[in-house]
Amino acid sequence: MRPGESFAVRWHGYPYHTVRWHFHPEYELHQIVATKGRYFVGDFIGEFEVGNLVLTGPNLPHNWISEVPEGQSVPLRCRLVQFSEEFIGGAIATFPELGAVSPLLELARRGVLFSASVSRAVMPLLAEITHAYGVHRISLFMSIMEALSRETTPRVLASENYLP
Repeated sequence: MRPGESFAVRWHGYPYHTVRWHFHPEYELHQIVATKGRYFVGDFIGEFEVGNLVLTGPNLPHNWISEVPEGQSVPLRCRLVQFSEEFIGGAIATFPELGAVSPLLELARRGVLFSASVSRAVMPLLAEITHAYGVHRISLFMSIMEALSRETTPRVLASENYLP
């Protein structure tokens, strides 16, 4: 996180230096906006396309590999938001209404794939948050969390026995 920010917002193309099998202590909400390919979350392997929206939990290894012809690149492949357990825990303690996302945060320890309808609701919010500042940025984060909390059929990705 940069100083003065509660969470990180990033976007990148493909190929990109962080596109590799990796993990980090933050939660990460990751949405594909261009390309298709194969993705890996814990011990899960699947195919992705535009709209793929996944929440990974702390220290859960993950990677998205796009099918892009050698020598070509994509300027904007994905948008993502990273936030710490401390931040979201404090937000839930301060705003009990935000507790609606707690079950999803627990499932995210194994990775959660969201439905197309939730992804469509989140896509413009993620696009806007990449350029937002101040209170508006927090408002958009809360709107994203509200949209995620509407998921009725979250798909858990890594197996039940997977331990990061």
